[in-house]
Amino acid sequence: MNTNSGTSREGSLDAPTRHPLDWKNPQFYDPAALEAEMERVFHICHGCRRCVSLCQAFPTLFDLVDESTTMEVDGVAKSDYAKVVDQCYLCDLCYQTKCPYVPPHPWNVDFPHVMLRAKAAAHRRGETKTSAKILSATTAVGKLAAIPVVVEAVNAINHSGIGRKLLEKTLGVHPDARVPTYTSRTARKRLKNLDGAGDAQPAGRTRGKVAIFATCYCNFSQPEPVEDLAAVLRHNGVAVKLVEREVCCGMPKLELGDLESVEKYKKQNIPVLAAAILDGWDISATIPSCVLMFKQELPLMFPDDDDVQLVKRHIFDPFEYLWQRHQAGLLKTQFPNALGKIAYHAPCHQRVQNIGPKTRDVLALIPDTEIQTIERCSGHDGTYGVKAKTYAFSRKIAKPVEARVEQIAPAHFASDCPMAASHIAHGLHDNPSAESPIGLLRHAYGI
Repeated sequence: MNTNSGTSREGSLDAPTRHPLDWKNPQFYDPAALEAEMERVFHICHGCRRCVSLCQAFPTLFDLVDESTTMEVDGVAKSDYAKVVDQCYLCDLCYQTKCPYVPPHPWNVDFPHVMLRAKAAAHRRGETKTSAKILSATTAVGKLAAIPVVVEAVNAINHSGIGRKLLEKTLGVHPDARVPTYTSRTARKRLKNLDGAGDAQPAGRTRGKVAIFATCYCNFSQPEPVEDLAAVLRHNGVAVKLVEREVCCGMPKLELGDLESVEKYKKQNIPVLAAAILDGWDISATIPSCVLMFKQELPLMFPDDDDVQLVKRHIFDPFEYLWQRHQAGLLKTQFPNALGKIAYHAPCHQRVQNIGPKTRDVLALIPDTEIQTIERCSGHDGTYGVKAKTYAFSRKIAKPVEARVEQIAPAHFASDCPMAASHIAHGLHDNPSAESPIGLLRHAYGI
């Protein structure tokens, strides 16, 4: 590894830049090339160790190094590299908030993309377990579980002792992990009459018309945030409809390294979203991971796809959209209901969108409302927080967040990611219970 150059320096003050993911290049999957890059990056991480508190990937790496015969990366068996990869859930926080060596620094460290490359290589070798494939098939599982005749049985099994033992044995789901409750009254059914009526008034980057991507989780398990977003947008004079059709955004498959399935979903979603945008609609979704998928991951995987880049420019986090409207004087600021003290958890996949704390800024407009922001990972990240092999680690990662919520003693606890919110509230025994920020905003409006 050569980390010396005439232009190198200790750390970087430049804004991080992200290189496209060269995932269709055969060299991307070459074992020798991959191991060499992992060793190079691990060596730099070992010499820095700033990320040790973020997740379990870095303590795993550093323990391997410290327990080796050389106490350097060259003493770690290449076969043990997978132990580090297994603990990375691609939150991107190390890249965005901690690492001083990300590009354009000449050392060019992109830890999440190296981990993604390793996951993709393992998946291509056929190492992905069937249970992981099923858990990440969110659209298919959601459609099946939400069938009216099936939904009661699925929920009963998921919340019974016998059922949880079965889930652990078949899908590797920890018996103590909180799993979703499914509903036959999906978000798309509840909002099927949204007709997009209204006059569009542009403001900033927004065009005053929003097509909502309902997302697998909210559509099948927690429709309320989608209903709340539609109500808040309409209250503020924004025309609203659902996207014509959708499948999973692809984030669960990305986290497995199943890039071919990501491409399959992309081919189904992007034409629909691009057509809506060309018809004058902006796009929004109530799950930060889904927004990030279209904002960052797909554009990095398909940098030359014009429609992917078009969607990137016109998809918004809900509160990013509302803040754009507020800056143009188009957001209503009459709030009949105060909210008191809010413990607000900012989820990782929202933070790495580089939009700033827009949820906090919008909620701060409500009189007699105090927002205490918690910027630490919840440890949930899709399936990581439910799998038997990682559940204990996810609880450990969530513990500082839970302690902070208890310290704040809020009237409300909320996170933009409903899965993160549920995971944290579970650790707090639902005292307080989890709420959504867009739901709190709707309550403040009294609508």
